[in-house]
Amino acid sequence: MNEQTKSRIESLLDQNKVFLFMKGSPEFPLCGFSARAVAILKELGWEFGSFNILEDEEMRQGIKDYGQWPTIPQLYVNKQLVGGSDIMMDMYETGELKNLLK
Repeated sequence: MNEQTKSRIESLLDQNKVFLFMKGSPEFPLCGFSARAVAILKELGWEFGSFNILEDEEMRQGIKDYGQWPTIPQLYVNKQLVGGSDIMMDMYETGELKNLLK
């Protein structure tokens, strides 16, 4: 990953306490996993930023390298990678996800 892509990612994470790298947008998710991630965040009532990785191939690969996580979506809370939609669902069901922002 080049420095420009890394800087773009870090800037997005600096500006948003909760951030979702996803396919599509919160209004129009373009895969089931991204839709589930958005639904979980909305259910929690969290405000979050997002980035559609389908619009930028460099960011699409860059975020996979940055978090060393191979799949999208990727949720970051306080600049830390939480995981994808399966991990989010597990953490949501146990209440662990809700506690991340306390």
